[in-house]
Amino acid sequence: MANRHLARSLAMQILFEWDFREISDKSIPDLISQTSKEFAPGLDDISFVEKLVLGVITKTDKLDDIIAKAAPDWPLSQIAIVDRNILRLGLYELLFGDRQEVPARVAINEAIELAKTFGGENSGRFVNGVLGAVYKEMGEPDKDEIPKKKRLVKDIPYEEMPIEQLGGAVVYRDDKADIELAFVHDVFGYWTLTKGHIEPGEDIPTGISREAKEELSLTVEVGIRLGANEYIASDPTKGKLRKQVVYHLARALNPDQIALGADKGGLQDAKWFSIKEVSDLNMYDDIVPIVTKAIKIFVSKNVKK
Repeated sequence: MANRHLARSLAMQILFEWDFREISDKSIPDLISQTSKEFAPGLDDISFVEKLVLGVITKTDKLDDIIAKAAPDWPLSQIAIVDRNILRLGLYELLFGDRQEVPARVAINEAIELAKTFGGENSGRFVNGVLGAVYKEMGEPDKDEIPKKKRLVKDIPYEEMPIEQLGGAVVYRDDKADIELAFVHDVFGYWTLTKGHIEPGEDIPTGISREAKEELSLTVEVGIRLGANEYIASDPTKGKLRKQVVYHLARALNPDQIALGADKGGLQDAKWFSIKEVSDLNMYDDIVPIVTKAIKIFVSKNVKK
């Protein structure tokens, strides 16, 4: 077993114990020393173990937010402790590690191997799915260097991918001199539009209204359809799927109440922006045309108040 793989195994065991026993951060150096002597007496790279463990602990909140966004159907408390800490470890190397030292594909493959060794029957697939989703959001660095047979998610013909319907909105307030738009800020550093799954039995406007209430704490009046887009996502349990989002304008009836809803993992803030400020926001490419169309409507004064 290579030293680095052994070091990651050791780091995972230390993180497991820290999480399970709720050990104080101050006791971590002693835990690292004790665990290393017991399980890896010949390991000559303890500094790498320390770097991983302390790095994960320092950034636990951010890592957990990312896990919540990448696996929204799996509350963190319901993820097995082993899987949870393997995900934290893999994400830390994927997002905060030295890419020259540990390429993205190595960080992911190492985490999958840990999951297969220490986790349950489905742990490898689950870790693969979560890290694969984050990898895609990162723009798939090193993608061209990954052999086809080792790609993160098995290739599925586009036509055979399951489809999930979502509803989204450009939520606006018109109770001030200038129109303002509502955006949410995610853990990847982007300002984006509120959106969510359309539940069985819901029409799109109803689903948008519910999501706006849950995500922005706003009661909205759903207006005209702005357009739609589609993107391919990697679900931890379903694999690749097509997510189709239909966007509408939606007027906030209680604009002063804007606040990020409870249990909205993966989101960090909700805020109003004037139309002039929107152009300076870091947004995903696929929502720019939607926002632009909404702004053109406002500018041409076609919005019915």
